[in-house]
Formats: sequence, C-alpha cells, structure tokens
Amino acid sequence: MISKVISGGQTGAQRAGLDVAIRHCLPHGGWCPKGRRAEDGPLASHYALHVASGQFYSRHTEWNVRDSDATAIVTIGTELVGDSLRTLQIARKLGKPYVHIARLTSSDAAFLLQVFVVQNRVNVLNIAGSRESEEPGVYDFACSVLEGAFFSSKNIPIRLPDRDRDITI
Repeated sequence: MISKVISGGQTGAQRAGLDVAIRHCLPHGGWCPKGRRAEDGPLASHYALHVASGQFYSRHTEWNVRDSDATAIVTIGTELVGDSLRTLQIARKLGKPYVHIARLTSSDAAFLLQVFVVQNRVNVLNIAGSRESEEPGVYDFACSVLEGAFFSSKNIPIRLPDRDRDITI
C-alpha cells in the first residue's frame, strides 16, 4: 500500500491523484508551478502542494519524480506526448521506476498499477499524465484506476516476496 500520493496538480490525471488521496485521507503533496498554475486557473488551497521556484515551468515535474519512489503516467492514448513524455524522460534520467497506463479497462489498469507498486516497493507514488483538455475523460479514468488499485474491496492480495525471489501473483 502506498503511503503518499504526489503530483503537480494539473487537470486530468494529476488532479485525479490528489483528489483520490484526499477522498481516502491518504497524505498527498508534491510540487506545482509558480503561481500554483493549472490550465483551469490557480490550484485550490486544499491541495497541499509546494510551489516550485525559478523560471523553468517544468521544474516541478522533475522535483515530483525526484521526490517519489516511482511514477505512474496515466493517459487515454498509447503514445506519450508533451508533459507526459517529459515525465517519462525525467524518470529515465533519474533512474526512477515508472509505468505508463493507457487504453486498458479500469480493472486491468488497477491490477497493473498494484503489481507495479508491489514490485517496486513504492511508498510515495507520483501521478502524472494527460491534461483533461488533451484527453477528455482522463480524470475519470485515472480516478477509477487509483480507486481500483488501492481502495477497492475487490483488491487482489499481493504478497511481497523475499528480496532475493521473484514476485508471485
């Protein structure tokens, strides 16, 4: 089970991560752009985010990848573009685990996310992905995936293996 969700708070997948965490009283946080900017206006104060300083808009993205154990990039389409692609590139550069969840049914995506979190022993999960304006419906899809992976009564029990053995599901 993850202990904290972080993201930059942008509309779509990132906002879904924060909203699901808040709904389930799971600690949340992360870094957002200067001015708490999002495509739908300034982020509400109930999102416990730090403001990234500096002139570079994408600095907060790098800091969220850096400050997490792993990143889940949630999109509708299978091709990563824009900020989602940049997030993947940063994760690779920093040597951080990541998973791209796209075009799966919510239950399959939730299972994939569960396995990823267990295999990588993730405590702090960074949620990234498409903006709602880029892929309408990504907010609902991301909420469904996160709810199914971590807060559903239908969770599939996954046992952590010993460090020297492969995972069994």
